[in-house]
Amino acid sequence: MEYRRLGASGLMVPALSFGTGTFGGEGPLFGAWGNTGESEARRLVDICLEAGVNLFDTADVYSNGASETVLGAALKGRRHEALISTKMALPVGDGPNDAGTSRSRIIRAVEAALERLGTDYIDLLQLHAFDAGTPVEEVLSTLASLVDAGKLRHVGVSNFAGWQLMKSLAAAEKHGYPRYVAHQVYYSLVGRDYEWELMPLARDQGVGALVWSPLGWGRLTGKIRRNAPLPAGSRLHATADYGPPVDEARLYDVIDALEAVAAETGKSVPQVAIAWLLARPTVSSVIIGARNEEQLRQNLGAVGWSLSQEQIDRLSAASETTAPYPYFPYYRQEGFARLNPPIR
Repeated sequence: MEYRRLGASGLMVPALSFGTGTFGGEGPLFGAWGNTGESEARRLVDICLEAGVNLFDTADVYSNGASETVLGAALKGRRHEALISTKMALPVGDGPNDAGTSRSRIIRAVEAALERLGTDYIDLLQLHAFDAGTPVEEVLSTLASLVDAGKLRHVGVSNFAGWQLMKSLAAAEKHGYPRYVAHQVYYSLVGRDYEWELMPLARDQGVGALVWSPLGWGRLTGKIRRNAPLPAGSRLHATADYGPPVDEARLYDVIDALEAVAAETGKSVPQVAIAWLLARPTVSSVIIGARNEEQLRQNLGAVGWSLSQEQIDRLSAASETTAPYPYFPYYRQEGFARLNPPIR
């Protein structure tokens, strides 16, 4: 397993990390993802650790906390071998303080997560969404106190807009609070919006990307093909509306390119899709998920080899879209590009 630095921090993380959204699956979304219990979760954790995948990602909203509980049980007795990443901020109840990142909400969320996980510290806490109603100084000072108390090792965010992340980083710099070192983002061959603003920001500010849904919300598993119906067992039947939208015409162009490269390399379509992400700038780790051992071992096959530059370029061309304003001039016009070269 390759290990990479998480942003500008000193923490080394595996190129592949494991997402536990399937653990304890409850509700219409997470129940459709999977329903992994403690014994099976322990087996999946065994396989991950054997492969060098020691970063496990969860969140308090995953199955109403059941994901954290199952992960904690699966890591019992070997917490020291793992890095735990969890998230908070999204609503966990109907009360006025059951959502957001106020001081009281952060403290309660961290204490509850520690109890469910069966640990006394969290390696990486990420804010699952930006809370426009709470001053960033309140958020950052609260996180700083939890870092000082030893309950958090590092802090990051997820699904922030560029201005939200930059405002927070500037406030941290001004007041001497811990800086966000990670941004958990949606990024895939059929979802490249991360590249327009967040990737240049991450490279400039030292924020490592933890990529969620690298297979485009289940569209790049190799089971979806042009001119073929959606497979009966696809989770897209139940979850498509929860995930990011994908242009269908471009989806099939990407799938065609993936299948061609997969045939050339002897790898599977999802392995190729993940390998492309691992070659992209600012990516610290790609979060893979699995409902069973077979899926996990397949996804682990995305490391230990590399795509050629020609194959990377071919996949990039098949998936490329026109950047929105104000970014498209930097890709189209030489004068703009000379001043601010876009990341390719």
